[in-house]
Amino acid sequence: MKDGFIRVAAATPDLKVADPVFNREQTWKMMQEAASRDVKILVFPELGLTGYTCSDLFLQDTLIDQAKEELLWLLDASKDMDMLTFIGLPWMKDGKLYNVAAAIKDGELLGLVPKRHLPNYSEFYELRHFNPGPVKPDVVEWGESLIPFGSKILFRCTNIPELIVAAELCEDVWTMDPPSVSHAKAGATVIANCSASDETTGKGGYRETLIAGQSARLVCAYIYANAGEGESTQDLVFGGHDIIAENGNILAESERFKNGMITADIDLYRLKNERRRMTTCQPGAETEDYDYMDFTLNKTELTLKRYIDPAPFVPSNEKERTARCEEILTIQAMGLKKRLAHTGAKSAVVGISGGLDSTLALLVTARAFDMLGIPRENILSVTMPCFGTTDRTYNNAVTLTKKLGATLREVNIRKAVSTHFEDIGHDPAIHDVTYENSQARYRTLILMDLANKTNGMVIGTGDMSELALGWATYNGDHMSMYGVNASVPKTLVRHLVRYYADTCGDKALADVLNDVLDTPVSPELLPPEDGKISQKTEDLVGPYELHDFFLYYILRYGYHPAKIYRLAKIAFAGVYEDKVIYKWLNTFYRRFFAQQFKRSCLPDGPKVGSVAVSPRGDLRMPSDAARRIWMDEVEKLDPEGGR
Repeated sequence: MKDGFIRVAAATPDLKVADPVFNREQTWKMMQEAASRDVKILVFPELGLTGYTCSDLFLQDTLIDQAKEELLWLLDASKDMDMLTFIGLPWMKDGKLYNVAAAIKDGELLGLVPKRHLPNYSEFYELRHFNPGPVKPDVVEWGESLIPFGSKILFRCTNIPELIVAAELCEDVWTMDPPSVSHAKAGATVIANCSASDETTGKGGYRETLIAGQSARLVCAYIYANAGEGESTQDLVFGGHDIIAENGNILAESERFKNGMITADIDLYRLKNERRRMTTCQPGAETEDYDYMDFTLNKTELTLKRYIDPAPFVPSNEKERTARCEEILTIQAMGLKKRLAHTGAKSAVVGISGGLDSTLALLVTARAFDMLGIPRENILSVTMPCFGTTDRTYNNAVTLTKKLGATLREVNIRKAVSTHFEDIGHDPAIHDVTYENSQARYRTLILMDLANKTNGMVIGTGDMSELALGWATYNGDHMSMYGVNASVPKTLVRHLVRYYADTCGDKALADVLNDVLDTPVSPELLPPEDGKISQKTEDLVGPYELHDFFLYYILRYGYHPAKIYRLAKIAFAGVYEDKVIYKWLNTFYRRFFAQQFKRSCLPDGPKVGSVAVSPRGDLRMPSDAARRIWMDEVEKLDPEGGR
């Protein structure tokens, strides 16, 4: 269970209606298979020991008693099985029949969770045979033990405090007030659902949405095991549609109409940290009437089978990515539109370099002007060539401005910066931070004064990745009057520009945008070599795809450096060696803490995603925070120095 990961499973075994012996045999096979896969929580379908479609056979003592006998067999067989398992069967109590999920662990029956909401409409007639279960737990006798019987039972893992499991059955989750809501409020992080949901046209898609949505609403993991082939087809067909979801994301899903088992590695720390972050999520606030059954699990380190996305800010699905790009461009433009209208600005001033960030800023500004009905020629696109400017970036800046219909203004700053070097006594042959920042600050001076002259507003171009690393000149490109890219990570900037190129309908504009995409990321503050860019940002601070990965997990989930390093090694296996990942993780933490003072005084800018670095919103971090404990942990990860 290192780093909070635990493997769970939903299983749909082969089944014969009203044959508990056969069903127990198939259940046991799957329990053994799950144990061999290091599964720690296993969920079976509703009434799995008898079959859901037994109908009036549920009125036969023979069936009910045999189901108990088979449960006893499974308890005896699983005494040394380190796995919490939920098994469905009918259960008699006080002369009434209940549809229950039995929770077993290490050969012990920990609790019986009865179904609370019994459907009695359309194809369902459960009230003919079963009674709704009690909310507040009562007890039933089992041998010499008293076993809790009721909906409000929490199964707590004593040596993994983040693991608290509760259960509900099928229709319970389809109702207006699912039991899982109160379970989560009481602290449950994992919900098990033993289900028998038949298949009708379109129901599979709705079921996916329902389970994913419930896991998101409750900030939990949800294990849904559904009845499958083997149930009676007299009137219904069951597809064995099993789903494992975590906080809105489906981690694993079975192929419908085929019995089997799915597994997934859920991240308990992710759930814990998300609940901690959300002030409206209050687990543990409603524990009244709950019984607690404790168990332990042997801690084992998993070889993760969970997919770790190397680009967490960028949807991997093309259709979803296209929709996301359109949405973000609109959010950016709407934010700027409001600010322009509110201030009464008559123009916008954009420093255009021919690079990705300034290109995106200009595209967003053009869209905002179109929304306001302001002519695009009121956009002042300023190119300011200096010592590091190449013909390629200069020509792209000029062409892009013309194709978008903005007004081009060229201000060559070589002479002015050289004079500035004389004024401050700097040798221009020394290409240090003074040499570089003098150019960036002078460019900002030009932009600000042009904005004043045209009754306009300077549009910031810097992106979130640069701000996280502090890769910006303080009071230079770091400053603007509205930063449209302030919450857009570099990996996403690229996709936004590509999306615009693919959808603009103008081949010449698309060509220049594609050339911008092919240009190395650079501030162009050092002289070129043989006419080509000599200063490549990613050679200096590291690959942005790595930094965006680090940024996402640091700010979104607050993970330990060790866990982020582990995830990065999985996500970028075959792309970067471990020592390379470690090097840039070290760089990220060092720069992230050292550069907060720049983020503390950022201009306004629209939030577009779940991670942002605005000092007024998502990242209220002291500029003087010490980084020692993070760096100490990072040092222990050095692949060439120990761990």
